[in-house]
This record gives sequence, C-alpha cells and structure tokens, in this order.
Amino acid sequence: MPHPPRQPLQVAAVPSQRGPVRDRDQDSPWHTEAVCRRDEAGLFFAPSKEPTAARLSREEAAKRVCARCPVMVQCREHALVQPEPYGVWGGLTAAERRVVLARRRRREVELQKPAHHIVAAG
Repeated sequence: MPHPPRQPLQVAAVPSQRGPVRDRDQDSPWHTEAVCRRDEAGLFFAPSKEPTAARLSREEAAKRVCARCPVMVQCREHALVQPEPYGVWGGLTAAERRVVLARRRRREVELQKPAHHIVAAG
C-alpha cells in the first residue's frame, strides 16, 4: 500500500516540545552514536491530525530504528528524566513512557513504605 505524503512536522506548535534527539543534547556523549541522527525527524514525531493507522505505522517504523540503535537505553532514560512529552524516544512512545514513569513512581512509593513483618503464631 502506498504511503500518504508526509505532512510538515509541527514542532513549533507546542512551545514546551523538545526537538528530536539529533537536535538536542549536542554535548551528550550518547547523542553522537544515535542512529536517528541519520533519519528524518518526521518518523519520530507526529504531524498534526495524523490518522491513528498512520501514527501506529510511523511509530512502529521509528521503534525499528530505535531497536538497532547502540544508545537506545541512554536515549530512553533521557526521555524519562526530562521528561519528553512527545515523540518516540529510546523505542518508547510518549504514552509508553508515561506508563514506565507511573510504574517507577509506584515502585518508589512501595519501597518507601515501612515493611510490615508478619509473625506466625507458633
């Protein structure tokens, strides 16, 4: 099936949005090894009003690029620490990163709770 023509990237439409990996963190050591530096930013960031099927296809293509990247873990951690609200970073979509962050928060809360020791009646 032929792909629809690409719509222009709407990066400037969201003031807090960061650019793709290749446009940020120029001083970061992991950045120079990122495979996405050679790919089009449109693969990693959604155009405005992108249909769901096109978004899913684009995200899967971006994840395939990430899967072969030697710095995927560093990129993912960068996106989780920032946190990056848009795009595919380190093989995760924004929604997937929100799930990871929520799990981390829950785990931190659980670790901070005092341990209750259960004493068996003997």
